[in-house]
Amino acid sequence: MNARVPNLSRRHFIVGTTAVSSGLALGLQMSLMSSAQAAESSPEIGVWVVIKPDDTVVVRVVRSEMGQGTITGLAQMVAEELECNWSKVTVEYPTPGESLRRKRVWGDFSTGGSRGIRTSEQYVRKGGAAARLMLVQAAANEWKVPVAECVAAQSVITHKPTGRQVTFGKVAAAASKIAVPTEITLKDPKDWKIIGKPLNRIDTFADKVTGKQVYGIDLKLPGMLVATIKECPVFGGTVKSFDASKVTGIKGVKKVMKVGETAVAVVADTFWVAKTALDQVAIVWDEGPNASVSSASIAKILEEGLMAEQAFVGNTRGDTKAALTSAVNKTEATYFYPFLNHAPMEPMNATAKWTPERCEAWVPTQDGEASLAAVIEASGLAAEKCDVYKINLGGGFGRRGAFQDYTTQAVNIAKQMPGTPIKLMWTREEDMTQGRYHPIMMCKLTGSFDANKNLTAMHMRLSGQSILASVRPAVLAAQKGRDPLVFQGVFDGGEHGFGYEFPNQLMDHAMRNTHIPPGFWRGVNVNQNAVFMECFMDELAETAGVDAVEFRRKYMGKFPRNLAVLNAVADGIGWAKPAAPGVFRGVAQMTAFGSYVAAACELSVTDGTKVKIHRIVAATDCGYAVNPAQIKRQVSGSFVYGLSALFEQECTVKNGRIEQKNFDTFGSIRLAQMPTVETIILEGGGKDWGGIGEPTICVAAPAVLNAIYRATGKRLRSVPLKNSGMTLV
Repeated sequence: MNARVPNLSRRHFIVGTTAVSSGLALGLQMSLMSSAQAAESSPEIGVWVVIKPDDTVVVRVVRSEMGQGTITGLAQMVAEELECNWSKVTVEYPTPGESLRRKRVWGDFSTGGSRGIRTSEQYVRKGGAAARLMLVQAAANEWKVPVAECVAAQSVITHKPTGRQVTFGKVAAAASKIAVPTEITLKDPKDWKIIGKPLNRIDTFADKVTGKQVYGIDLKLPGMLVATIKECPVFGGTVKSFDASKVTGIKGVKKVMKVGETAVAVVADTFWVAKTALDQVAIVWDEGPNASVSSASIAKILEEGLMAEQAFVGNTRGDTKAALTSAVNKTEATYFYPFLNHAPMEPMNATAKWTPERCEAWVPTQDGEASLAAVIEASGLAAEKCDVYKINLGGGFGRRGAFQDYTTQAVNIAKQMPGTPIKLMWTREEDMTQGRYHPIMMCKLTGSFDANKNLTAMHMRLSGQSILASVRPAVLAAQKGRDPLVFQGVFDGGEHGFGYEFPNQLMDHAMRNTHIPPGFWRGVNVNQNAVFMECFMDELAETAGVDAVEFRRKYMGKFPRNLAVLNAVADGIGWAKPAAPGVFRGVAQMTAFGSYVAAACELSVTDGTKVKIHRIVAATDCGYAVNPAQIKRQVSGSFVYGLSALFEQECTVKNGRIEQKNFDTFGSIRLAQMPTVETIILEGGGKDWGGIGEPTICVAAPAVLNAIYRATGKRLRSVPLKNSGMTLV
């Protein structure tokens, strides 16, 4: 059950990338508007901006908003170059079908890998700048004056010699007829007025607080029916047979059907009727050979990988094996990181309507293009007969991006009831047991020292899953079987490497895949790699008899930005001064998603098991900081995710299936357990743009683990900590 994005070429989904590089649709005048906007004849200025007669600026965004603030940041960048009134800015989502018909003019729709801003900042800023130039040109044409004499600010264009003024809304129609300029100069960062400011989020509406905002799970369409589904609980299994006789005649039940080879669904008037009916359908599964797999059997496979001769190399320097052989002293440790579910509050869902002429889907998705690809393939229709409408997401964390199984299911169900909108809603249990899980991984680390306790070599052996082997096998083929993503945070990336340079170093990976499908879980592989590396750095520092921060600094000379965030949190936590009695400190740093991050914490432990984290100081250098307030929120939110995984969360396997079925066995930390977070933002990146939503997740866990060791004298090398009897209070 590899969750691959469908091959779009099968349905003529051939897209060009020429327009993507510039972000401008040169020569294209087709407007994309909602029905309300169309009624107002609101003109499109370029492709990123629509301006209404009342000067409302509608900024097009194709990245998905999942609470991380991406649409606000993107709108800030467009508005900065547009020189519009921020109070009148709103946003809308173009559809991937419209983008395809316009030669993929809006570029990549994917929202993941903390790429929402850092990989689209240039072309959306150019889109805003182009729209400004077109508006100013339109005003100059109307006044019959040189365009150089006109300037835009706060959605008003002024003719400087005469003081004459006109608003954007008044010249928008004329501007929409002007050719999109090809020569565009972006603002110097020193002149920014909106980028870098802690502006309020565009999507912070009262409807979010009151529950009125419509998410995918809330969607209602005329004549809509609701479906729910059960897929074989053992990945790789199929439906042998099913008996629906007990639900025949139940009021509201419309149809019981097989979906593909692996699932059974019930369609009914309401979700509850569908769910209760499905519970009564007698399904016989062919669970296949994976039914005998358990967490214990998987662990044996990973343990074997730790000792294997063959492994893929991700980072090497010097002759590590020789240095280890001649070492006077060695330090070794083995760590473990489990399967984890994304567990968004909104379970997977999608709504689809299919006819022989057209298929439409309403999807809470992280990638509208991936959803459209799934619709095209499942519908059996040509690309031009399909489209996807993005609905608000109740959490994603990577589950709703490359993995479109829920979208495919919705279309397959709708095909069996042509012309009727079908909303497929997974139960929480289905969401928990049909995930695409954070990859399971073991790690053995070995450090060697000479007679003077100088570190001579470091070997990091990873043993576990490859996400790309399941999701993007073509990448592995190009890499001769190696998965570069496994080495997130510890790869050899020059000045953007993992922050240390040892005399001899080797990071390699013994790939050991299981039948449990892996997925891009928020932060992905850097989460476990930070735990492995940063906890082991503390172990090495102890062997060397050197302070943990000083030991790190010794090997960070070529990585000034890593050193800067480490120093920032050390200073912020007061590392150079003794902690209060009974309080202990830990620290960690890492490079992740184009950003440099570090964390230092203070905690206390009572009765040897009850952990109270008093505060965490976080530092992040993401290059340009688009919205400092949102960065601080994301850092705090990422620590909730990271600490929940550290203390509470794991997915275990018994009889081939995931055991955890709901939040009673897959917990999250509570508000009262959350420590105070102090965020330091550094901007040392020159002209680069780093990620925000994921990087700092990874440093919370190792910082806390290192502090727990100082408090208890126990090295905890396996998570979650609940398995070691530790609780967060």
